[in-house]
Amino acid sequence: MSKLIIGLTGGIGSGKTTITNYFEELGIDIIDADVIAREVVAVNSPALKAIAEHFGKEYLQDNGQLNRALLRSRIFSNDVDKNWLNELLHPLIRLGIVDKTKSAKSFYCILVAPLLIENNLLELVDRVLIVDVSEATQLSRTLLRDSSSAKEVKAIIASQTNREVRIQAADDIINNDDSSLAEIKSAVLALNQKYLTLTKML
Repeated sequence: MSKLIIGLTGGIGSGKTTITNYFEELGIDIIDADVIAREVVAVNSPALKAIAEHFGKEYLQDNGQLNRALLRSRIFSNDVDKNWLNELLHPLIRLGIVDKTKSAKSFYCILVAPLLIENNLLELVDRVLIVDVSEATQLSRTLLRDSSSAKEVKAIIASQTNREVRIQAADDIINNDDSSLAEIKSAVLALNQKYLTLTKML
């Protein structure tokens, strides 16, 4: 039986983690692109060594780990550096995603990728599930959760695929603007049944 792969994405502050956790409670295997992205730059990894050689040793912390804050600040407004980093990391992340989806044990699995659309990962999934909220909700939730300023959060939102493009890419949508946790859970349960049915049709 073929494995159905659902790509789950949404902008910052949309509530992806909450929805992912509900699927996980149902026994669905979750592949997290952010976790894989951290794994490929683990201490002593070839990718981390390449980063240190390219940008400098100051991009490593005393414990040998990547100084993410320093690197993020460097590439955020520098397209040349950002492109170099993407060319290094994206193929490694893609390989990690493929390996983990192949080893998933549940009837279908979910690939959680905040940059599913931006990083051209759509071809790795069979369906796209969008967690949709307004930009105002993104801003308020992120400010409550993180220590970032409103200006920084707005810059992150602007750097991500806009809401309309995400919705156009969607096969399924969970609106998480004003929904209660009970409503969200009910939506996840309905999608779970839908995905299980689709899996049987493969």
